[in-house]
Amino acid sequence: VQLQACGGGLVQAGGSLRLSCAASGRNVSSVMGWFRQAPGKEREFVAAITWPKGVATSYADSVKGRFTISKDNAKNTVYLGMNSLKPEDTAVYFCAAEPRGSVYNAAYNYWGQGTLVTVSS
Repeated sequence: VQLQACGGGLVQAGGSLRLSCAASGRNVSSVMGWFRQAPGKEREFVAAITWPKGVATSYADSVKGRFTISKDNAKNTVYLGMNSLKPEDTAVYFCAAEPRGSVYNAAYNYWGQGTLVTVSS
């Protein structure tokens, strides 16, 4: 499985961005997540989405109500819509597939290359 993340950039506080994660290769995992890592900090959970028996999503408390994770099955792509961005959201964002346990832990078998999001104040 290969994951290609894109969509990062520089945005002012209060602005919006949408990140994309395109999956290719063998059958894509039915669980995918987004994580982020700020300079000097550990990688942290942002959001996860599971399917195919319905769709379930989960979010870190710090992004709940501002970020939305979604998927497009036809395009094998998972999105992270980010609204009301804050300077503390600045980080490299990674998409991931196939967790080895809890979706909240950064223990996934496959990772995208990361895309930088910078939020200016």
